[in-house]
Amino acid sequence: MRVLMYLAAVLAATTALGNSVLAQETTDKGTIDPQMADTLFRKQGYSPYAGNTFPMRPLFGDTHLHTSQSFDAIAFGNFIGPEEAYRFARGEEVTTSTGQRARLSRPLDFLMVADHAENMGTMGEIKAGNLVLMEDPQLKRWNQMLNAGGQEAMNVYYEIVASIGGTSGPLPQALSSDEITRSVWHKNIQAAEDNYKPGTFTALIGYEWSSNTGGNNLHRVVVFRDGAAKTEQILPFSSLESDKPEDLWKALQNYEAKTGGSVLAIPHNGNLSNGLMYPLVNPVGGQPITSEYARTRASLEPLMEVVQTKGDGETHPTLSPNDEFANFERWDKGNLDLSVDKTPEMLEFEYARSALKNGLKLEAELGVNPYKYGMIASTDAHNSLPAVEENNFFGKFPHTEPRADRATDALGKFGEKSIAGWETVSSGYAAVWATENTREAIFDAMERKEVYATTGPRMLVRLFGGWDFVADDANTRIPAAVGYTKGVPMGGDLPPAPAGKSPTFLVATLKDPIGANLDRYQIVKGWMDAAGELHEKVYDVAWSGDRKPGADGKLPAVGNTVDIANATWTNTIGEPELVAVWTDPDFDPAARAFYYARVLEIPTPRWTAYDAKYFGVTMPPEVPMTIQERAYTSPIWYNPAG
Repeated sequence: MRVLMYLAAVLAATTALGNSVLAQETTDKGTIDPQMADTLFRKQGYSPYAGNTFPMRPLFGDTHLHTSQSFDAIAFGNFIGPEEAYRFARGEEVTTSTGQRARLSRPLDFLMVADHAENMGTMGEIKAGNLVLMEDPQLKRWNQMLNAGGQEAMNVYYEIVASIGGTSGPLPQALSSDEITRSVWHKNIQAAEDNYKPGTFTALIGYEWSSNTGGNNLHRVVVFRDGAAKTEQILPFSSLESDKPEDLWKALQNYEAKTGGSVLAIPHNGNLSNGLMYPLVNPVGGQPITSEYARTRASLEPLMEVVQTKGDGETHPTLSPNDEFANFERWDKGNLDLSVDKTPEMLEFEYARSALKNGLKLEAELGVNPYKYGMIASTDAHNSLPAVEENNFFGKFPHTEPRADRATDALGKFGEKSIAGWETVSSGYAAVWATENTREAIFDAMERKEVYATTGPRMLVRLFGGWDFVADDANTRIPAAVGYTKGVPMGGDLPPAPAGKSPTFLVATLKDPIGANLDRYQIVKGWMDAAGELHEKVYDVAWSGDRKPGADGKLPAVGNTVDIANATWTNTIGEPELVAVWTDPDFDPAARAFYYARVLEIPTPRWTAYDAKYFGVTMPPEVPMTIQERAYTSPIWYNPAG
């Protein structure tokens, strides 16, 4: 059983770093000579943590939350603004738009309000009856619909989506008000400034660019490293100005040139793009991806959003038929407004794992990898509430906040097509290995991709890759100290392979303190062979119990303790922590490759089971009632050319 009691002391206490001087003085086996250790401790001083420069613990937060300043959120009945959203994230209790009391189990470490750049704040002005806007008959009609509430208000959203998507007439010119946008943008910035408590809670400044031409979702969340002094110098770049990602990137480059600030963009999970999010051929003009496109995208988009309320985006059973965990919380009916159905050939260009593989191919052709992405999760909630624990799930919109029929009612309706409420995913959070809880440190960790995604639980996950890790490295008191000294963390690049060596990986994970035990720690490998063919394989590298892989190489299931009727489970299976050193048994030093971790919890009740218990309702048979929560780390890459 690979359980180290002192790993809990290391990870749970969020040290996991250690003394860099001590870490460098190791034997060939990676263990510390007792006499040498005693000498170094006395030279350094009593505390083994003094002077460290590595991130000490992950920070958990959300980079994709919408408030009443987003046109769709207010149309769906959200009355909660940025100020309340930040207070909620900081652990305060709030009253929701549907009049319910809500509070997180634990505060978040950071939050970014990412209201849509398109018509930012304008819908609030329409609802309030702004006299200038009421001169337009369509906007006056929308005023009446928004104030009527319910389905009438929601129909305003559907009309706007149809206009943005190009399936109906253009939006009224009066909506394009720089004055209104500037006023609301400055209010959002001020709310972030008021709630920014360096060292305790970080309020990031940003917005969402929402390209949706033809109903195909190419949204990006824009994250600034900077505060008000720089971000107030610009207005959010809207897809109404241009729906092309290249033009968004130009706007971000212009911001950096104008202000001396720093900014990055995070693509929305790609499952609603209908094959356009991670293409090999540029959707604009149909030409192959160029080196310039790849270089610009790689420089401004270091991360991808791999999971959120609208589905999991790691992989798909069609793309990964040998992965028994690929069929997880899928949304694959069509694009954002369901105007075009999903077809199998689209899937390759929507999911993270296939994008990472195609990035290897493009790198070989272009000399740069446009899809060298780290992975995070966020909520994309539109009710100002980043509440995604299964037993505390407040849905995506106000009409999907807790009520007896929210699982069977429609999340959204597009003509004759709809998405059922139970298909909403209770996900997720971004985990960031930052050196401190500040805007600068969080942004820098995102930029270097030392981040991971969770579907909601706050498990701690470490991944280090190198050439010299040995089994004893998993037995050191401070595994991260060895990890940073002998290798690179998630998001990093392996140096060229020494002759005759295969890469080794030091892995460690600790359960969420109030969550479920752990099932297994897996490494997902993707690579390109000499013929240019792309491959993938999932390896179980650490797991709970005394299970043994079968003849097919698959590890037996961990079991299931869920009592669905009572929405409970027990931690009588699984382990609180897993740690190991793993060597790639299939390494080809001439093949480009990436490695990322997937950590699985034991099965637990899904939010639908908690709803069934609380409201005393029976769910239809197609509704899933259990879930295996998980985390995905950013990859570590290997390039034979260095």
